[in-house]
Amino acid sequence: MSILKLLITSSILFLLVLGLISPDALAQSPFPNARDDNYPLLGLKRAKSTFERAKSDLERAEQLFGKELISRQDYENALNAYADAEVNYQQSMLVLLFEQQFVSIQQALKFQDEQGKKKVRITLANTTNASSELMQVAGQEDEIFRSLQPDVINNIYVSLGNEDGAIISFPYETKIVSLRSGKPESVEFELLQDLDEVVVNIIYGNGSSRSPKVFLQKDASANKVLIQSEQFSQEIELGSSATFGLSLELFSGIDNTYKLEVVNLPRSVSRYFSESAGQARLSQIKFTETSNTRTANLQISLPDRPTDDVPMDEPIDFYVLAIPADKVTAFNENRDESWTEEDLKAFDVGYVRLEMIPRGIGRLVVQAPQLYESVQGRNEIPFTIQLLNEGTRRIDNIEFKVDVPLGWEKRMDPEIISSLNIREEITVRLYVLPPEDISVGRYEVRMKTTGLSENQPVAGEDKVFTVQKVAEANTTSTVIILALILALVATVVYFGVKLSKK
Repeated sequence: MSILKLLITSSILFLLVLGLISPDALAQSPFPNARDDNYPLLGLKRAKSTFERAKSDLERAEQLFGKELISRQDYENALNAYADAEVNYQQSMLVLLFEQQFVSIQQALKFQDEQGKKKVRITLANTTNASSELMQVAGQEDEIFRSLQPDVINNIYVSLGNEDGAIISFPYETKIVSLRSGKPESVEFELLQDLDEVVVNIIYGNGSSRSPKVFLQKDASANKVLIQSEQFSQEIELGSSATFGLSLELFSGIDNTYKLEVVNLPRSVSRYFSESAGQARLSQIKFTETSNTRTANLQISLPDRPTDDVPMDEPIDFYVLAIPADKVTAFNENRDESWTEEDLKAFDVGYVRLEMIPRGIGRLVVQAPQLYESVQGRNEIPFTIQLLNEGTRRIDNIEFKVDVPLGWEKRMDPEIISSLNIREEITVRLYVLPPEDISVGRYEVRMKTTGLSENQPVAGEDKVFTVQKVAEANTTSTVIILALILALVATVVYFGVKLSKK
């Protein structure tokens, strides 16, 4: 045992004399300290020191092995120690590099493309601060340092979400292959949900992630107001009104006050703008520094009847404009012209295309000047009815349904009215005939009036006619009663006269 210890001691002394290993190498392992996870920068310094010693030892071993002063096994041991130290050095570098990586959002810009789609451009930057620390420890000339590319973050995945966590961007997710320090990259998304605040989901590096909520900037270079309306197309009945809700979003860094105008709307259609929350009328709308989005209403009213410029059932296209102050004069000079979409694009103002379809419906008014009639015997009873179309469309196939007591007869003149134009009035007559054995009393006759207007059913007010059956007078009985009364009166007078003479 003592001989073995002596041989080992002799070998170590021999290696120390030859300079193959250093005393520090015997005292320190090439592997990282247990506290290096908590202090990655100190761990990197330790790993670099170990790597440099292993590299120096390997160079000496190569010289000695070339002179056949050490065995191949000793040379391979030095080579393995160098490889382990190099891997440890790289791992320590990566730990510090990944820990300090950071992707920041430089800009989140909301804009509208030529097709009217809302889009967002996100600009990301590599703001990693580990590069300077790594450079101080490793040195710019370090080959391993350069191979790890500390100024590059690879595989960045980006998406946009709302407060509920749903992805609202298209594409749903996009990838930036690499992001170099000092060279920001931009990605564009189409917004599937129109929001002013979005959550930017970022995953990068070895799984690091961020999800900051950002308020979207507006593209001020456009100098326009984007106008949208959910009720962009409406069917409106003649003689009634309709409301088009408008959402206005400012994309300008110059103007904040815009004049609201309507073009291509027929003159016979009245119109005005109002606040969405009240009835106050508007002619201009102003945006504030804290709010780039406003809402308003366009109120329009149609005439009672079709006109040349408001034809029935034909769509009418018109536009709502938001005009900056410097273009109001130019617009007023051409206000009454017919504007096309190409004209509006050339005029370079914000606009929205709206559509209305004038519709009409007939309104049947039933009037009867007399609803009561008395009758003696079996006579035909006439009732006169006036029909008036107070609606905005012709009424066709007007029919009558008459309900009479059991045994009664009925007839209409005419039985069917083929058409009744707007504001047209027509007279019809109802005839009822009671049976011969009808009892004295009150009887009711009900009449319903129906028609069609543009294949839609139209009903008039139901009418109830009352027929009073009275008893027939008995002439003979009446004469006898009168004669008796006269005889009685004459007798009273006669005896009164005789009594007065006595």
